Amino acid sequence: MADKPGIIPSSALTALSLPADTRKAVDDWLQWLRSERRASAHTTENYLVDLYAFLAFTDQHCGGAPALATLLSLSPRDFRSWLAHRNDLNMAKSSTARALSTLRNFYRFLDRTGRGQNAAITTIRNPRLPQSVPKPLSPEDAMAVIDNAGAFQDDPWLAKRNLALFTLLYGCGLRIAEALNLNAEQRPQSTSLIITGKGNKQRLVPVLPVVIEAINDYLAACPYNPTGAEPLFLGARGKRLIAQVAQREMRRIRALLNLPETATPHAMRHSFATHLLAGGGDLRTIQDLLGHVSLSTTQRYTSVDSERLMAVYRGAHPRAR
Repeated sequence: MADKPGIIPSSALTALSLPADTRKAVDDWLQWLRSERRASAHTTENYLVDLYAFLAFTDQHCGGAPALATLLSLSPRDFRSWLAHRNDLNMAKSSTARALSTLRNFYRFLDRTGRGQNAAITTIRNPRLPQSVPKPLSPEDAMAVIDNAGAFQDDPWLAKRNLALFTLLYGCGLRIAEALNLNAEQRPQSTSLIITGKGNKQRLVPVLPVVIEAINDYLAACPYNPTGAEPLFLGARGKRLIAQVAQREMRRIRALLNLPETATPHAMRHSFATHLLAGGGDLRTIQDLLGHVSLSTTQRYTSVDSERLMAVYRGAHPRAR
């Protein structure tokens, strides 16, 4: 397996002294994820971390590095022992759910490539996850974030960059990674923008004139003048802006505005969806705009809007006081 940036090197797997057939299966699986599934480097890294941790557990659980035959002979009890082990380590249920998904993916790959089956993995249920509710900003707070986006930047072009970035996040409902992955040639110039999201799935999002204006204003002031395949959003040294910098800027802004810790760059995306829903947008359209695969993911925003309506009701209705 050729090592890639951000991916656990093959030497890490070699440290387990895996038998040749298991190591070959892992290598082929990773190659399949990259070439056939077109998984991003970040996704592939997460998958490999999960599988590596499982193989390390199996090494201890079975008294030696697992050969392919050992992996195929594991029983439901073995998999439950692995889940109990993760629970003992206080691993988050969401993390365990992802790890279980990784194992199912790996075992399906073994089956498809004729290496063998293990039906036991299909009998293991996902841990019950707590139902998280998105935490958007109010329309007033979202606009206040945008108004103060450049408050902590002495350099005018960096202030305009922050304004362009947060306007894009709120105006188009993008994930922070989706915005920062844009290149100069992909910048919005018309009423719509093609975004490549999770799983390399593309979607079309409408673009407000104010978004285009903010980005054009930033580019006119940027000393690096990014063009073509160069990153659209740049850091102070001319490299692609990273999410940690955007998150740091948001922390400063929320402290200035006395906003809760849930006021993150991703909260701008939550705000986009919630405010559309409150304005009469239908769930299917919002699902498409956000790039959600499942409608149930988008339906979480109905809970947010219901809570807002109930808060207004309790504060305004005489019999609710």
